[in-house]
Amino acid sequence: MLKKLSIAVVGAALMSVGIAPAVQAATFNIEVLANGLDSPRGLTFGSDGALYVTEAGRGGGGACIPSPSQPGAELCYGATSALTRIKDGKSERIVTGLPSLALPDGSDASGAHDIAFDSTGKPYILFGLAGNPRDRENLLGIPDFGQLFAFDKLNTDAARRPIADLAAYEGANNPDGGDVISNPYAFLIKDNTAFIVDAGANDLLRVGLDGSGLAVQSVFSTRLVPNPSGGADIPMQPVPTSVAIGPDNAFYVGQLTGVPFPKDGARIYRIDSNNQPEIYADGFTNIIDLAFDSTGNLYVLEYAANSILSGDTTGALIRIAPNGTRTTIASSELISPTALALGSDGAIYISNNGFNAGKGQILRLVSQDNSISVSESNPTSSLLIFATCAMLSLLRYKQKLTT
Repeated sequence: MLKKLSIAVVGAALMSVGIAPAVQAATFNIEVLANGLDSPRGLTFGSDGALYVTEAGRGGGGACIPSPSQPGAELCYGATSALTRIKDGKSERIVTGLPSLALPDGSDASGAHDIAFDSTGKPYILFGLAGNPRDRENLLGIPDFGQLFAFDKLNTDAARRPIADLAAYEGANNPDGGDVISNPYAFLIKDNTAFIVDAGANDLLRVGLDGSGLAVQSVFSTRLVPNPSGGADIPMQPVPTSVAIGPDNAFYVGQLTGVPFPKDGARIYRIDSNNQPEIYADGFTNIIDLAFDSTGNLYVLEYAANSILSGDTTGALIRIAPNGTRTTIASSELISPTALALGSDGAIYISNNGFNAGKGQILRLVSQDNSISVSESNPTSSLLIFATCAMLSLLRYKQKLTT
């Protein structure tokens, strides 16, 4: 049975030119569609109307690589990543035994990160890595990490075919000229081509669904930001984590940002036919996903609305109207959210607690008065969980604070 919560909130509309008070209250039903998931990530609707969820897993007792966030700790392999299908009120893991890396407690997982379907309904699943491709080869000996695969069917026994080795591409080309790190995190399919954001490599890649033409679409540059310790500005990695196609047919890419994860320091970039990223919107914090609705509104999901380093794992969902008006739709009920999807039923679906083994949820947000222009006030307390450490390491190995 679905767990239902009703929340009534009054919000403030954040305008592109300032702040204006809201004049409207709205009521949401929040349904918990699935509980107990292992680090849920990507959300995608299939042609069958079901919602598909990639679970990054909880690692296991296999081969290990060093943890970037905890000196002396290791991320170890286990076949615990999975794909879950939610349909007609039922949640079911339909593909299991996929590769996963995690700390001994199951946190900090990297595995199946995203799923998409082509025009024929064939499924494709993207696997993360969050490390140097050499570690995959020399320490793990498991090539699936950092690759995009096509699946014949969605069941545990189905054959899968490699489409593109994004980690190997980073190892051979290193398009951003920085350290050699790969962590494919999200992708979409357009005209028989997959477009993938690599959060470790700082780029947007493209590849044909037949495996041909793997190449860079765009590269995102490091920029200087204030040093929280004082002194000279320091370089900050962009860390692209999400990609969507706008009503203008351009690509829109959201960035998590790297250390020092400044509040309001994340940007959304627009990329048109010249493939050069241009700032579309800024003033966000730790963006983890983007989605456009049919009327041109852009929904922006923040992993940690007060910054990853704040210790506050509260996220936020913000809507940008075509005229630039910004409205926070939900906040306090979102804890380390990792993905969103907009349903044909008008509801918003969110992966919640997305970096916690056994604690992940899928939420369904439904407005009760045909309006989702609602904001939450800043919460007065924080829920401290392992997700801060997990995000620090999973998305970037190269987030060192330099002075």
